[in-house]
Amino acid sequence: MIQMRTILLPALFSLFLVCCQEVSPGADRSADIVIYGGTSGAITAAIQAKRLGHSVMIVCPDRHLGGLTSGGLGWTDTGNKAVIGGLSREFYHRVWKFYDRPEAWRFQSREAYGNKGQGNPAIDGQQRTMWIFEPHVAEKVFEDWIREAGIEVIRETFLDRGPNGVVKEGKQVRAIRSLQGDTYRARIFIDATYEGDLMASAGISFRVGRESNDQYDEQWNGNQVGILHHRHHFGVLKQGISPYKVPGDPKSGLLPHVDASPPGVRGEGDHRVQAYCFRMCLTDHAENRVPFTRPEGYSADEYELLRRILNAGWREGFQKFDPIPNRKTDTNNHGPFSTDYIGQNYDYPNASYERRREILERHRRYQQGLMYFLANDSGIPAEVRDAFSRWGLASDEFVDNGHWPHQLYVREARRMIGSFVMTEHEILKNRPVVGSIGMGSYTIDSHNVRRYVTQDGFVQNEGDIGVSTRGPYSISMRSILPKDSEVTNVIVPICLSCTHIAFGSIRMEPVFMILGESASSIASLAIRNSSPVQSVSYADVRKILEANGQVLQLESSPDQVSSDSIRGIIVDNEIATLRGKWTESTATKPYWGSNYLHDNNDKSSKSEAVFETQQPLQGRYRVWMSYCPASNRTRSLNVTIHHQNGSSVLSVDQTQAPSHKPWKELGTFRWDGTAGRVVITNAQTEGHVVVDAFRWEKMDP
Repeated sequence: MIQMRTILLPALFSLFLVCCQEVSPGADRSADIVIYGGTSGAITAAIQAKRLGHSVMIVCPDRHLGGLTSGGLGWTDTGNKAVIGGLSREFYHRVWKFYDRPEAWRFQSREAYGNKGQGNPAIDGQQRTMWIFEPHVAEKVFEDWIREAGIEVIRETFLDRGPNGVVKEGKQVRAIRSLQGDTYRARIFIDATYEGDLMASAGISFRVGRESNDQYDEQWNGNQVGILHHRHHFGVLKQGISPYKVPGDPKSGLLPHVDASPPGVRGEGDHRVQAYCFRMCLTDHAENRVPFTRPEGYSADEYELLRRILNAGWREGFQKFDPIPNRKTDTNNHGPFSTDYIGQNYDYPNASYERRREILERHRRYQQGLMYFLANDSGIPAEVRDAFSRWGLASDEFVDNGHWPHQLYVREARRMIGSFVMTEHEILKNRPVVGSIGMGSYTIDSHNVRRYVTQDGFVQNEGDIGVSTRGPYSISMRSILPKDSEVTNVIVPICLSCTHIAFGSIRMEPVFMILGESASSIASLAIRNSSPVQSVSYADVRKILEANGQVLQLESSPDQVSSDSIRGIIVDNEIATLRGKWTESTATKPYWGSNYLHDNNDKSSKSEAVFETQQPLQGRYRVWMSYCPASNRTRSLNVTIHHQNGSSVLSVDQTQAPSHKPWKELGTFRWDGTAGRVVITNAQTEGHVVVDAFRWEKMDP
């Protein structure tokens, strides 16, 4: 195990040695644009800078390029793929070209994998895409791309975050210095790290944690106590789970990583950061499988809460073993107790390099211990143990790091407070965005930040949220620019200026690639005009981006529903409380939001969906149900609407098209200050049951 620790994460290990040594002056290098960071967004920024005729260097702490995209996140979070253009789409085209070769399929035939994650040839034409891939394939694509462009990469080079690490003259950064003592000069600097270290060291304002809802008049920010989304909570179980070492006995003390502080107030701000994990690449192919081993410092007591959950009947452990080519997975967090190391990362964003290394090592040990526990612990059901023991790490991935991902999933760290702050109002299209430099569309998605004890004495997760963006939205050019009163030649495309809840949607890898390309387009114009980045003409930026195929706005098609014409309070399936078995789909249109759910005509167990407004209703409301009809749907779906006078049960024939696609009017009801609530079950139905969204439209008194 000592040898494993020496091999693991070599860049950070060498950093630890550097930090303990006296640094002597080193080389002095310069380029038009210096990009700090080795993420996917850093790569597209460098490619774009080079194509626009500038000298460029990538200076990064990483040994491996690509960040999360090459670090295990091969099941790409895309939302609406039509808004992914420019260099971001070119990357996914290059991935498709790699898999369009027979020799790419080593442990699985192309036919066996099928057409998962591949674009539509009738739509894409020559720009075919592949959105699902193995980690080493993504890294190879990035490395080949950089090599073809002739871009210099200085690896395992960490910014000196001390007082002399960033050299400023007035409001301009003239140079940055590394811990090794080297100096890098540029006319424009781009911070393309997940942490925002250059941004912070340059004196640019930033925020860590969740804003209160009051700060920007938002609905979904701050403390999420009482909000149960995504099934990543304990409400999916029929019984409560005790958080105490001796079940039911508070005097025995809390189980590991349960927060003793009070639940707090819904919507209040705090310092907490959504949980991190590693996106493991696993396989059940015996020829390529490395069994889970007991990590150093392992204690089964750390997983006692999981043991209780499993013994209470929870069995959704494999739902985020998303299949990627060659019989591998991108394995992500799922359920009330999973790979997210909840509450153990609060100080990571501002921590020293040494402290970050400690946090990263703890996450690794926790997650390796988790997999060993699931495959070996005698106190969990044998069926679970047997199922997990058939899996292991993929031996041909992360070969210089013990087959473990080299990148921790830093879902959120610092966020700039820049020239414009993106909030949920822009994401949900409640307010227009001026100066679009790209689009996002993924669900507003934040993972849990802590576990606390409820008033009933049970454990509960808090922080997980999923809110539909109701289609694609634009991202403002000013959101990646600092205030002109602070710094005028630094651009921040990843730790951009937005609230916690807005970042929950923006923070997807394709979007980071889009913003990296846009950042270098702005930088190019600032260099050519010898102007601050804040003075660059948006019209000029737009010309460059559109010429490169960047998507800045999306015209509505007949299958898309315009949110501008829809009034009322909408609860989408992505924030409904779900029980049983539901499958996501986008196969039949139209639908509301990014997808709909169906029960796959599986009546083996009761599946239920509860749609509830987060705010109380007062007065008369017309209730609408959204669904996409088809001949294989149920003809008799019972929909229960809870209102002031009790409840009403209506039967809906989902083979028939709604009169206001995709909305069907169910009736008008009255509420007296309670939340709107609708319940759907697949009990006593024949055919597929579809759940999509419900809407409460306020009527005149």
